[in-house]
Amino acid sequence: MSIARFGIILLALYLIGCSSESSHHRDIQDEAYVLSLPTGFSQFDIPEDNPITKKKVELGEKLFKDVRLSRNENISCHSCHLETHAYSDTIARSLGTYGTSGVRNAPSIVNVAYKKKLFMEGGISDLERQIFAPFDHELEFDLMLDVVEQRLKQDPEYVRLFAEVFDTLPSIYGITRAIAAFERTLVMADSPFDRYFYHKDQNALSESAKRGWALFQSSKLNCTACHTLPLFTNHSFENVGLYEYYKDNGLRTATMKESDVGKFPVPTLRNVEVTYPYMHDGSMKTLDEVIEFYTTGGKSHPNQSPLIQPFNLTDGEKEDLKAFLLSLTDDSFVKP
Repeated sequence: MSIARFGIILLALYLIGCSSESSHHRDIQDEAYVLSLPTGFSQFDIPEDNPITKKKVELGEKLFKDVRLSRNENISCHSCHLETHAYSDTIARSLGTYGTSGVRNAPSIVNVAYKKKLFMEGGISDLERQIFAPFDHELEFDLMLDVVEQRLKQDPEYVRLFAEVFDTLPSIYGITRAIAAFERTLVMADSPFDRYFYHKDQNALSESAKRGWALFQSSKLNCTACHTLPLFTNHSFENVGLYEYYKDNGLRTATMKESDVGKFPVPTLRNVEVTYPYMHDGSMKTLDEVIEFYTTGGKSHPNQSPLIQPFNLTDGEKEDLKAFLLSLTDDSFVKP
């Protein structure tokens, strides 16, 4: 199935859900989830029809980690978005319910509430609709939505939780909204860099990391053209010249424009230490490989961003740049 057709089906499902189900689904009055935003972070948008509450977040996290959402009851959202790796995966392409590899690297979903376009092709704009995708994909959950509902309706705990949160039996409407609410709470920024930059703790960074931060901002590297504060991404789509020919068209899959072939979202660099492997297809295992790639200026491609230019770094400068990148790991969020 093409992504374009898939997107239309998702939209249809979403609209059907809103029109036919929302009339009898309602959020029970519940204690609001208090989210303390990090210094430098603005308030993100929260849908009016999906306020974040404590019980809804608890339900969303339970669903996020439940393997019953997959056909063979062997993988969950958490299988590909591991908390210990900033909610990313440790392999190049995650395994679906049949043990088959997907086509892209699972990105970190830390701070996903700030993203305006989801998926590598940017085809979905909100988390509620994004959550439909794994169910319909044979390389992911591959499970009909009515089967998902029936499985959860057989669990007394889910029956109780959905009644408490939505005043209804378990439904795909509630599943998508609970998981989306949970994912919006994954906002964190408590790294050595944050303590240095935002809280003015001069001892939070090593001298090497400070030199790396200076390099990162320099006109020589120009990393901040795409990796902007506070998220270390501007959410644009760029072709970095990873390949001369792209098997995965990236943004073009959604826009159908040839000029968008090979363009993928600029990833956040927060927690980059633990979100390996790198690039949209997980083709680079280490930060050293990534740094070396960018020094070359990438491979020639008609759509390659003009921002990607070759540069020279000494071994010491490479170590400094890496030290800075390692300083972006959130100590309180990424668990050992």
